Amino acid sequence: MTDSSRIIAGVVLLTIVTIQFGGYFMTRIVRGQVPMTDFQKSFARAGHGHAGVLVILSLVGLLYVDETSLTGFWLWVARLAIPAAAILMSGGFFASSAGQDRTQPNQFLWVLWLGAASLALGVLTLGIGLILA
Repeated sequence: MTDSSRIIAGVVLLTIVTIQFGGYFMTRIVRGQVPMTDFQKSFARAGHGHAGVLVILSLVGLLYVDETSLTGFWLWVARLAIPAAAILMSGGFFASSAGQDRTQPNQFLWVLWLGAASLALGVLTLGIGLILA
């Protein structure tokens, strides 16, 4: 593993502590200690779930990225787009459901879609890079 991928993997691993805190917060939500609408509860679950899954996918991707023949810009897209998607997608779920008694997404829903685009770009770049290596 290159130094760049190793350092990024280390940073991604450190983000798991924030996901753990999110899990604690989720237990407070399901026990009724945090007042939320059904919409907000579903977006909180989705944000938490996407964070965990995409962080794991980021770590797996970093194991493979250095096995490609990608260079320059595309190498960095393959390294960073999936971890960026983890932040953007989960953040988009949380930000777009923020506010008292909200029953539908607010103006920050675009952050979720930006994360989805980042995920697609990252997995396509990495997948094609592996196939062509």
